[in-house]
Formats: sequence, C-alpha cells, structure tokens
Amino acid sequence: MSQPQERAPWWRDAVVYQVYVRSFADADGDGVGDLPGITSRLPYLRDLGVDALWITPFYTSPQRDHGYDVSDYCDVDPLFGSLADADELMRTAHDLGLRVIVDLVPNHTSSDHPWFRAAVAAGPGAPERARYLFREGTGPDGSQPPNNWLSVFGGPAWTRLDDGWWYLHLFDSTQPDLDWRNPEVGDMFEGVLRFWLDRGVDGFRVDVAHGMYKEESLRDQVRPETADEPEPHTIPRPEEQAAPAARSEEAERSMVERVLADEPMWDQPEVHEVYRRWRKVLDSYDGERMAVAEAWTQTAESMAMFVRPDELHQTFNFAWLGADWAADDFAEVITSSLEALEKTDAAPTWVMSNHDVIRHTTRYGGGEVGVARGRAATLVMLALPGSAYVYQGEELGLEQVDVPPEARTDPSWFRTGKPGRDGCRVPMPWSGARPPYGFGPGGGQPWIPQPDDWAPLTVEAQLASEDSTLAFYRRALAARSEWVRGLDEETTAEVDGDLLVVRRGGLTALLNAGAEPVPLPAGEVLMSSGPLGKGGTVLPPDTSVWLR
Repeated sequence: MSQPQERAPWWRDAVVYQVYVRSFADADGDGVGDLPGITSRLPYLRDLGVDALWITPFYTSPQRDHGYDVSDYCDVDPLFGSLADADELMRTAHDLGLRVIVDLVPNHTSSDHPWFRAAVAAGPGAPERARYLFREGTGPDGSQPPNNWLSVFGGPAWTRLDDGWWYLHLFDSTQPDLDWRNPEVGDMFEGVLRFWLDRGVDGFRVDVAHGMYKEESLRDQVRPETADEPEPHTIPRPEEQAAPAARSEEAERSMVERVLADEPMWDQPEVHEVYRRWRKVLDSYDGERMAVAEAWTQTAESMAMFVRPDELHQTFNFAWLGADWAADDFAEVITSSLEALEKTDAAPTWVMSNHDVIRHTTRYGGGEVGVARGRAATLVMLALPGSAYVYQGEELGLEQVDVPPEARTDPSWFRTGKPGRDGCRVPMPWSGARPPYGFGPGGGQPWIPQPDDWAPLTVEAQLASEDSTLAFYRRALAARSEWVRGLDEETTAEVDGDLLVVRRGGLTALLNAGAEPVPLPAGEVLMSSGPLGKGGTVLPPDTSVWLR
C-alpha cells in the first residue's frame, strides 16, 4: 500500500449521503421532513461512517416539484424551517466532522420567482423577458409551439401565455428555463453561490448541470418518428428501469440509437464557461469548497468534460447506476469511467440510487435476491477509487414502494399518468412497529404513506441485528476507511465468466453475478457482503468479497 504524499481534498474519496429533505426526519410533526429533523439525526450519519451529506433543495418554493422549483434561492422555505435552522444544521454537522453539500437549481426557476412574474407582467419584448426563453409560436396565428422539444415530465416543453407568446420549460410548466445568454442570470447565480458559501456550506450539487444553455437557434430536435418521450440521458422513468434481463438484439440497437441522440437542448459547449466562473468563486474560499454536477451526458467522454481542472470537481457517474446485473456490464462501466477521467485528474464518482430512479434493490430483482445483490454491488463500489454517493434508506435495504395513485405527488405523474418517482421517496423508517415509524412526532402517515410491513426494516430494528443491511453498511464503511483509503488509484476490472475481478493496489474485490458458486483464490478475507461457503473458500451467487 502506498501512502499519498499530501492529504487529498476531502471530496476526492468521500462517502456522501444523500438526504431527501422531505423524507428524512420530521421535527415538527406535520408529516414532512425538515432541517431541524436532519440536524437531530446527524449523529446517525456520523455513526454510519459517511463523510458528508448532500441535502436536496430546501429554498423558498411553491413545492410543485418538491423544492426543485425555487422562488427564492437565498432563503429557507417555512415548510423546512428557517435560515437559523440551516445555520444550526451546518454548525452541528461540522462539529460532528461532517461536510454539507446543498443542491443548486440553475437551469430553471419557479414560475413564482419574482423574475418570472415580472416577465409575464411586462409583456412581449420587455427586458424582463430576456431572462427566460420566450418565443413566438409557429403555425397559423402562432398557435403551435416554437419547436418540437418535449418535457422530461411528459408533453410539450412549451406553454403559451394569454398574450400569445410561449416560454420554454424542459421540466414542469411551473419551472420556466432561464436564458443563460443573458448576463443577469450568471450574475444572480454567482451571488447565490457566495450567499451560501459565506454561511459555511462545503459544496454544491448542481441540478441539470448539462442544461442551462440550449442551441441558440432553438431548432427542432431530430428524433426517431416513433419517439414520444425525451431522450433518456435525463431522468429515467421508473417504468423504463426494468429488472435485470438478457438484452435482446432490438434492445442493443435501441441503446446505440440513444447514444447517437440529437440533443440541441442539452450539453452545449457554452455551459463550461459557467463552471469556469464558478470554479474561480469556489477556489476563492478557504476550506476546500467543491461542486458536483448532475450531468446526464451521453458518453463517458462528455461526462469528463465537466471535471476538467478549471471546472467542477466531480460529476455523477450514472453509467454505474444504469448497469445491468452482469459482471461484464460492471467491468465496462469501471474501465470506461476511469479511462475517460484519466486526462482530467478528477476522481470518479459511483452511485446506485437517488431520488429520481427506482431503488437498486428493486432494479436488481427485489426481495432477498435484490437486497443481496445490492449489498454485493455496494461492496465493490466502495473498493473503487473516488467518491461513493449513498441514497438515504439504501443502508436499510429499502425497496421501491408501489405508492397508491391517490398518494402520488410527482409532477410527471400528473402530466403523463405513469408512475413517477414517489416510490423511491417514501419517508425513512426510524423506529416502532407501525407508521410513521419514528419519522416524526405525529401519529399519522407522512406525506407519502409508508408500507405497513416496514417494522423489521427500521433503524432501531436493524441496529439490534448483526446480520442486517444497516450493520453491513456500517462494517463496510469502516472497512473502507481502514483498507481502501490510501490505496493507489490505479484500478483494473476484468471478467472471468460471471465473476467480476477488480484489483486496486493490494486489494482484490470479487463479485459473483452468476448462478453458481465459485472457489475463492488465495488471500485474506477482509470483508464480504454475505456468508461465504465451505468454510470461507467459496463465493456464493449474488455475493462479493474483498481479499488481501
């Protein structure tokens, strides 16, 4: 094992825990999570063994997209608390040795933002409208949208006002896209960055980081005649995230078509100038401040452009999240990701679940199989160089919940009639035998109802069992600190049948993605995701192990 000459920046190999603010912990009993609730549970995160937490938006918002529709970037929505609560959260986290990353939403505002209200009131041609993307329509009397772009949440990406003009919204109609070619927009967001940096935040997760700039002509998108959904580099719909299965020839062709998608609304070169400006701001502050991009790019090479030395520090690697349960898929993701980042000197990131996708335990097959596979993939992920992002509840083995239609709140559900993202956002179960499982002091169901059979999955129940998924996560994170940190970052991933073999320094991580047990090579077992067979000499299916 080789030791680094200097201590690497904290974020380079951090384990970051994503807190979905509405669903983590409720301090005031209204059924919705809040900042004081998060603060009360920070010791849990410290004891879990993570290094930082990323908190989804808590800014002033009408909550039509659960905080990703911001009406004031420099205040806290009363639903979640106050600025004083935000300050207390950061103070407490820092006292516990935890860093705090906050979400930033620069692609669009809420339609309740003062800028958009002023734009609507000012009328066509007014300077207030130059902050957004207003256009005249096409067809007779301008009655058709300016182009054929589709919203990520379903339907057209344009809405017409009473004065006949249209505005662009790549998400919900209450989330108008900003025009980043207007310098006022960039100046406003630099002010937002400085506001939160001055209050002590350690970093930003940049929502829709590949958006912001669109091709200036706003030309039509060229897409297959049968296309009726936006291209999938954006939020994958839960119903599109099927359980693992052998890919057909047709599916392989579809993947190629998706890679070659025409995307005039995403990943434009001008966006990188924004991040060069932001990098200068971040570097001007003490304490190793950082930013991570949520960039759903089409290739690993495009992903790497966001983390060039003068841009952002990290970008989410969604290829790992999208990989099938197959050794060759995992190996390809590891190899291509590391190769793409090689010239940037940026550390990779690895993530398997978040608030926008089906939980990986369900994607991996559900039930005991899904949980076992989730633990196995997690152990391999924690052996890789770079940072690991953990979504709240995955340490409990939570699966996707089939939320009843009357309880769904995702705006995509209302626009398409298809199940949205509510199933991965069900509030955390902390204790007790029935809902709300210690989520808050109230006695009723929280904002999304919890299943009646979650009592064995609560934090309280799992802390009492050495075999629980929570106990596994705590051991795995402690083992990562002991055995992985400080290793050379050079890593190889190979496949031997259904066996994934990852080598890094003196550590070998093996994952059996097949249906038959395989013999373990010689070496000291440091950690395994489940019981090993034949006295510790055999790796069962759906299990991984670290060897030294």
